[in-house]
Amino acid sequence: MISAKERKYIPAQLQTNWENLEPLFKELSERPINSVTDLEQWLQDRSELEAALEEDFAWRYIRMTCDTTNEELLQKFQYFATEIEPNIAPYNNELNKKLIDNEYLDQLDQDKYFVYLRSIRKSLELFREENIPIQTQIQVEQQKYQSITGAMSVQIGDKEFTLEQAAALLKDTDRAKRQEAWEKITARRLQDKQPLNELFDLLLVLRHKVALNAGFENFRDYMFQALGRFDYTPQDCYNFHEAIETEVVPVLREQAQRRREALHQETLKPWDMDVDITGKPALKPFQNGADLVDKSIECFNRINPYLGERLEIMKANGLFDVESRKGKAPGGYNYPLAETGAPFIFMNSANTFRDLTTMVHEGGHAVHTFLTADLELNDFKHCPSEVAELASMSMELISMDNWDVYFNNEEELKRAKRDQLIDVLKTLPWVAVVDQFQHWLYTNPDHTDVQRTEAWVQIYERFGAGFIDWSEHQDAEANLWQKQLHIFEVPFYYIEYGMAQLGAIAVWKNYKENPEKGLQQYLDALKLGYTKTIKEIYETAGIQFDFSAAYVKELAAFVKSELEKI
Repeated sequence: MISAKERKYIPAQLQTNWENLEPLFKELSERPINSVTDLEQWLQDRSELEAALEEDFAWRYIRMTCDTTNEELLQKFQYFATEIEPNIAPYNNELNKKLIDNEYLDQLDQDKYFVYLRSIRKSLELFREENIPIQTQIQVEQQKYQSITGAMSVQIGDKEFTLEQAAALLKDTDRAKRQEAWEKITARRLQDKQPLNELFDLLLVLRHKVALNAGFENFRDYMFQALGRFDYTPQDCYNFHEAIETEVVPVLREQAQRRREALHQETLKPWDMDVDITGKPALKPFQNGADLVDKSIECFNRINPYLGERLEIMKANGLFDVESRKGKAPGGYNYPLAETGAPFIFMNSANTFRDLTTMVHEGGHAVHTFLTADLELNDFKHCPSEVAELASMSMELISMDNWDVYFNNEEELKRAKRDQLIDVLKTLPWVAVVDQFQHWLYTNPDHTDVQRTEAWVQIYERFGAGFIDWSEHQDAEANLWQKQLHIFEVPFYYIEYGMAQLGAIAVWKNYKENPEKGLQQYLDALKLGYTKTIKEIYETAGIQFDFSAAYVKELAAFVKSELEKI
């Protein structure tokens, strides 16, 4: 069994209530610092407290998402969000000031602490006392997305399905069955269209207020600073969208044309996009959640024994919840446990091929968590999404050479690899759509529901609208944005998937050319956590942090050539 690291500063058993926590924050804020050694000790003690609180919050979030119907678990999560975090926020700001104003700051190793201190200075710049209650309200409100979507289910035949389970029927070779499943899923989503619209309207108002309080014109500009986007601008994002439209959408248009011809259809309907075009039944890479975990351990073992051992440790410690069920929150995530140094993987498996890729994706995040577990400060582990998603998306591609663990039939293995590479390309336009939509949402904060719908459709169709004929299903097309939990829960966390997807293709290219060297560079980059800039981390991985049109074109061409080889 693994356990949390031994505590040296805070009590071994620390009850999470403000009465117990406040003396620790007071001690840190009042402690004299008389040397650079004192300062480093102070940083380590603060880090220990932060890690303990992060892990406490992590478990509250994990348990709540595993069962969104449990009122007690919801209340425990909300207690932390409403009673603990608002009290911590002003102390954290004071501790940040104490650090930056300290006379020994310049004696710290500037190379080691550069990225960390840059983030602290940015936090000080953005902090506003009046935003604390608003941010608390945002955190409580955005959780409602999971409660609403987690309760969604459909009846097909005599069986009740979660939406994730029902989505597996979209791979059925019987077109009528696919259409029935799609229509029922869509009708169920549209049933909650209004509550989700109202929820987003409220979040939009609250987020805009946070931005105005911090001196910004809009929430987009505020979030670029809050997310620490030191390496690129909103205009760079627009340029990236344009590169995807120019270089990737045409490749996918070709693939869609092949699909239409293979299925002998005049146009592709929404229920035609997931079925295998050879007419073969859906891929079944595993039997159930336990089988998925075991096969993934074997797959990772074959890449490198260290990787397989990490997933084995997680299995032994009950750190997986992988199967879809009613009342469970949607989606999937890897949640690092800051004190323990291990992660928890949550997902909604319905025994499909997509679940395999979700598992290896989250497994990449998990490996990253383990590799950064022993970094000196907790903040050193807080990687920006451009790095975190590089870890996960690279693993999707690196692992492909060992997918025979899941498929003992050569033709099925080829189908899986082909589907994965097409999905890699399909990720990029969807990222561009979601990101550009969010730019529009927050730079037009007074928009109406009708204007929001119009903006979504216009942006989505610019990138091919999935190459689907939506003429008879315009309500469904207009409502697709509500499926994306990031828009509700983690605004502006999405362009990173596009950047990391490019990086992952480059990592995979290196791995194919020299597996040993390519893997080592990838692991060396992940070990850095966030102790170096994004550009330096990508360079350590042997790739570029570049999302120019030329780079997009080069990597899209590489994926297309690999597709043609299968």
